[in-house]
Amino acid sequence: MPYAHGGDADLYYEIHGAGTPILLSAGMGGGAGFWRPQIEALAARHQVILYDHAGTGRSGRDIGPRSITEMARDMARVLDAAGVEDAHVAGHAIGGIIGMELALAAPERVRSLTIVNGWARADGFLRRCFEVRKRILLASGPEAYVRAQPLFLYPPRWIAENIAVLEEEEAQMVAHFPGTQTMLNRIETFLAFDGRERLADIRVPTLLAAAKDDALVPSYLSTLLAEGIPDARIAEVDWGAHAFSAVTPDVFNEMLLGFCGEIDQ
Repeated sequence: MPYAHGGDADLYYEIHGAGTPILLSAGMGGGAGFWRPQIEALAARHQVILYDHAGTGRSGRDIGPRSITEMARDMARVLDAAGVEDAHVAGHAIGGIIGMELALAAPERVRSLTIVNGWARADGFLRRCFEVRKRILLASGPEAYVRAQPLFLYPPRWIAENIAVLEEEEAQMVAHFPGTQTMLNRIETFLAFDGRERLADIRVPTLLAAAKDDALVPSYLSTLLAEGIPDARIAEVDWGAHAFSAVTPDVFNEMLLGFCGEIDQ
């Protein structure tokens, strides 16, 4: 298995396909597996790079608190290890925040930026959602945290129709949970992030992809991002909730491929 070495955590990564590179960064869970519904479609046209965030999955554990700046450096290390100078960067939620940080710190490495259901700062609603998740983790442990997670990520109908799939995924997630303190550290880092004052400094083409029925990160937060980033556009879907890239992968894949293809022309 390939790893990006050189920092305080060895970062697991994967490469699929060939073409203009796309680096995909997951959200709170941090695992490359979040992007499985995207691999086949994207790899038909692009070199697709996935990785596990430091402290999650196959990228080690118990690394202590980690800043967004450090997470962006991790992202750059993965590009280095893959031999890639620049790439389209797409991040889901927190992965999008990390992508924003890389676009600010090293814009020459980011061909385009796609932020899926993201935000510039956690407002009162989003902060309350994360605080509830923290309390579930602290009061009831990782299994309860994992079982509650679909309620934040997926539409009710999709949950009802995919119980068996969810139960299988949950068993894997509990078995490979990064650890309570690691998850708490990640939540605190993302709650502390405030990028509002630097949005105007993002100079790469940016797509804000949002789901109108996202009950965790409302789409108005993507609208605020689009208003603050100079070269940004917003694309909204009606249904799919926070994890719409997994719920309606064909819709998301077409959206991302279209945007990246336009930039590459």
